[in-house]
Amino acid sequence: MVVGSSVPTAVPLIDLAPAMSELPEEILDVCRDILRSGDFIGGSFVEHFEANWAAYCGRRYAVGVANGSDAIELALRGLGIGRGDEVIVPTNTFIATAEAVSRAGAVPVFCDVDDATLLMTPRSAAGVLTPRTVAVIAVHLYGQPCDMEALTAFANSTGLMLIEDAAQAHGASWQARKVGSWGVASCFSFYPTKNLGAAGDAGAVTTDDPWLASRIRALGNHGRSISDGNRHEMLGCNSRLDALQAAILSAKLPHLDRWTQQRESLVQLYRSRLKDLPGVLLVSEPPPASCAHHLNVVRICDRERVAQVLARRGIGTAIHYPVPCHLQPAFAGSSVSLPVAESAAGELLTLPLFPQLEEARVHDVCDALADAVSAPSLVGQRDHRTPTTDGGHAA
Repeated sequence: MVVGSSVPTAVPLIDLAPAMSELPEEILDVCRDILRSGDFIGGSFVEHFEANWAAYCGRRYAVGVANGSDAIELALRGLGIGRGDEVIVPTNTFIATAEAVSRAGAVPVFCDVDDATLLMTPRSAAGVLTPRTVAVIAVHLYGQPCDMEALTAFANSTGLMLIEDAAQAHGASWQARKVGSWGVASCFSFYPTKNLGAAGDAGAVTTDDPWLASRIRALGNHGRSISDGNRHEMLGCNSRLDALQAAILSAKLPHLDRWTQQRESLVQLYRSRLKDLPGVLLVSEPPPASCAHHLNVVRICDRERVAQVLARRGIGTAIHYPVPCHLQPAFAGSSVSLPVAESAAGELLTLPLFPQLEEARVHDVCDALADAVSAPSLVGQRDHRTPTTDGGHAA
């Protein structure tokens, strides 16, 4: 949800053009190569990206698929998760995470999130555990990695399969170990706005399990046997990474770490300017985490009014996400109360962030935000409230 106005945007929420303009010849060269080769689906360009992405994530295998939603669904189906199974999902995530569980035939069971990081914790997941639970999906939201050591221990102690939804966290890590290398499978989206974005839809699953990688590849290719293309051993779907997207991703991958460092520098500037601003609460970043900073999210009282003030000054904002998954009409059967996510949903505001954003524009955003929250109705509303871990509020 983008909050905007008719005023020209002086500081866009995101601008994809600068990243592409940094490597135009590389992109044009790979496009020409593909057009000349006629190798449009699969082939060497896809294999090259899969190998490089697996190596980048510290995995043995990467399987390219059509998009990030398919990546989650195919990972679940590849693991044999389906009808009668429950999968724990944090309610504070894009609906695609839960949607993929339902599409696989399983039931998403929503858990609350930590009040400081807005991410799933073992404690919040344990609160919704049932005898039918078979898996838990750790969502690295906003580019912030979950505590994967703790979640791995939780999954091992409960016999659950641990899956990563790393759609927003390319290059992030926990304790110096990259996301995408934890759990039995990790799922990525390369939607154009992602930190590593294609020129259309694209996704991938990473894993160390050769059997699972082979099964996911077959499921995404109509269940086709590897040894006999005319034999379909299971009901699959059409979810393949095309060569053009794979080649563009390969051209951009060497620049990802540099772009992540630029995001980090800009976020630290934001945090230094906003840390003492009344009415604004920063989402916590635990020291063991190295964040990818896909989104720059803060919590603000009277969000709608503040967003309108920023829009009038030409500053783009968005809300990720205004309605927790368990309150979405698509999951109307859910009657659970998840207070942390429900409270945060009314306060979240995403501020401009992309690698090529100029520091002067960050100061413009912070100045405008300071003016917007200086109204008497906002001052002091946050001063008494300190976030705590594991879904609680400080006394």
